[in-house]
Amino acid sequence: MITIQGKGVSAGVGVGPLYYYRRATTEIKRYTVEDTGAEWHRFKGAQTGAVEQLGQLAEQARAEAGDEAAMLFETHQMMAEDLDYEEAIEDRITNQKMNAEAAVADTAEQFAEMFAAMDDSYMQARAADVKDVSQRILSILCGVVQGGIASDVPVLLAADDLAPSETIQLDKTKILGFITAGGSGSSHTAILARTMGIPAIVGVGDALKPEYEGRQAIADGSTGALVVDPDDDTRARLLKKREEQQRLQRLLETLKGQTNVTKDGKTIRIYCNIGSPEDVHAVQVNDGGGIGLFRSEFLYLNSSTFPTEDEQYAAYKQVLSDMDGKEVIIRTLDIGADKQIGYFDLPKEDNPAMGMRALRLCLTRPEIFRTQLRALFRASAYGKLGIMFPMVTSVWEVREAKKLCEEVKRDLKHEGIPYSEDVQIGIMIETPAAAVNSDRLAKEVDFFSIGTNDLTQYTLAVDRQNAQVESFCDRHHEALLRLIRTTVENAHRAGIWAGICGELAADTTLTDFFMEIGVDELSMTPGAILETKAKILDR
Repeated sequence: MITIQGKGVSAGVGVGPLYYYRRATTEIKRYTVEDTGAEWHRFKGAQTGAVEQLGQLAEQARAEAGDEAAMLFETHQMMAEDLDYEEAIEDRITNQKMNAEAAVADTAEQFAEMFAAMDDSYMQARAADVKDVSQRILSILCGVVQGGIASDVPVLLAADDLAPSETIQLDKTKILGFITAGGSGSSHTAILARTMGIPAIVGVGDALKPEYEGRQAIADGSTGALVVDPDDDTRARLLKKREEQQRLQRLLETLKGQTNVTKDGKTIRIYCNIGSPEDVHAVQVNDGGGIGLFRSEFLYLNSSTFPTEDEQYAAYKQVLSDMDGKEVIIRTLDIGADKQIGYFDLPKEDNPAMGMRALRLCLTRPEIFRTQLRALFRASAYGKLGIMFPMVTSVWEVREAKKLCEEVKRDLKHEGIPYSEDVQIGIMIETPAAAVNSDRLAKEVDFFSIGTNDLTQYTLAVDRQNAQVESFCDRHHEALLRLIRTTVENAHRAGIWAGICGELAADTTLTDFFMEIGVDELSMTPGAILETKAKILDR
């Protein structure tokens, strides 16, 4: 039996085989082939596999977001079987005796350059499509697993760490828990685990050895202990602990449907944070009163090129429709810092957390922002929508963003496209500047949502992704709590509401404090709702 100690960041006990995340490699081996017929057959097999994968993705997209969302994958299917594309690969294999990987890579580059050089903007955009299709074929040729997990059974997924673009593509049905060498309690892996309601352990370092793969293990997300090849007594103890947790969860289930009112008559709204339309089901089964934070960047992280207005509209419309009149607050694009996307072509920054990200990126690239705003306002006709701008520091930023909103509404009205006039506009308070200046900012918006993850990082000068300084990250620091109190008081003076959408919203040791200062809404991972509700009802 081997016990590895890390930091537990999502409670629960996960039992299953250890499996190491398969990360795609971009290295293409080149060599001369003698049997060109066999090499062509290799390509055709990979091409067929890619077309099948794209077909499955198209059906998934159609079920989740409608026909318009499925069209991207159907277009990629046609591109994978394009005769000119196929003949160029065949020529390289048959006449130049290239191996299939090199032939696909060179053809992709040739076609991408050809599309990029065209005058028509639509055709220029196809450069990214041909690269994406070719990468899918290359992944099959190289044995790379789509979604990172090639297992027939659910597993405890181990990795050095996972980027947002990787977590968004994981096959979540195959994950019993996460174990990462790096990371922190605020990492995207930890947040994803809490959203999924499964155990997670971070910061185990080099104790997580490759030779442990495939061995039975138990992950205790409460204590941060990973036990590989547990003995009978340890297994029995941890399985009993899991049964007790499940029993308590069943007791919490009895609280569903009860109003969030304390014994002395104070009420508070309990909403959910989600990252994609598929998470709406978790909101519904966990008694969420609404969605306080919908991270719209999933659309960008899960795409090889900028998502179109129609693609975004379909996703937003689906969430609003599925929530059936309950409030949905969608955060505008928050890319940058630790969420990097290649096709944005962002310059390398020495300190990206304080660089070109979120609203700053949107205001400097208004064409991207305008596309998202049009999709949001179009979707507003199907539910109760709030739009929230992240990473605000100054009043002028909010005014510029609101100005773009008005321009978009004016255009939609001119085009005869319906939208709601009752969309609330809010901002995230996640910088000390915004908190200190919240009295002025409150006059510009309809609500505040305090993002405690970044507010903690910027207030304490502690990198939320750096496990080495985790011990310095005091999430109950007096300075942080003072900023939260100030923000809520300034909101109420201006007649607007204030909520919390960071991880602290689910910290039941702070629930009393939040109620005392008059927080109007707490938005958290769906799995944390019932425990928070129990704390409020018992208050």
